[in-house]
Amino acid sequence: MHGINKSLSFTPVNIAVLIVSDTRTMATDTSGNLLSTRITMAGHTLADRKIIKDSVEDIQTIVKAWSDDPNIDAIITSGGTGLTGRDVTPEALTPLFDKTIEGFSHVFHMVSYQSVGVSTMQSRAIAGICNGTFIFALPGSNGAVKDGWDKVISLQLDSRHRPCNLVELMPRLMEK
Repeated sequence: MHGINKSLSFTPVNIAVLIVSDTRTMATDTSGNLLSTRITMAGHTLADRKIIKDSVEDIQTIVKAWSDDPNIDAIITSGGTGLTGRDVTPEALTPLFDKTIEGFSHVFHMVSYQSVGVSTMQSRAIAGICNGTFIFALPGSNGAVKDGWDKVISLQLDSRHRPCNLVELMPRLMEK
């Protein structure tokens, strides 16, 4: 059976949130607020939160620093996954990945399809591992953040999820 086994103990994860946007500020960042609230309500720690412009170099600088920080287990980005010329999050993150989590994109699109239909094809949501840190890139809309967190990421970052979850892999991510 799959799902949360509440008889098991919960292990909180330290999660950093990076909003990629040319227009948002902390005051206007509704998707970042949603994500940050959901992270803490789930029992995890919000390790850091930043807003950055759509810039490959700037995104890479922050993600590299966070992935080098032993107090950050996962990074969730929101924004910059679309098809316009300014959308560069996948281009920034992909070169940093030691491994790509292809299944994330597939599952995200299955979930997103239930909400937005074939419009989900306009998203380039991706995930991977960089220096032992999980990285998830979600679109910037509130709906995409809700779908991505509520129906995909939160389950895999819950140590009680069965038959398996990403938390149980964390101690082994840097094995040689």
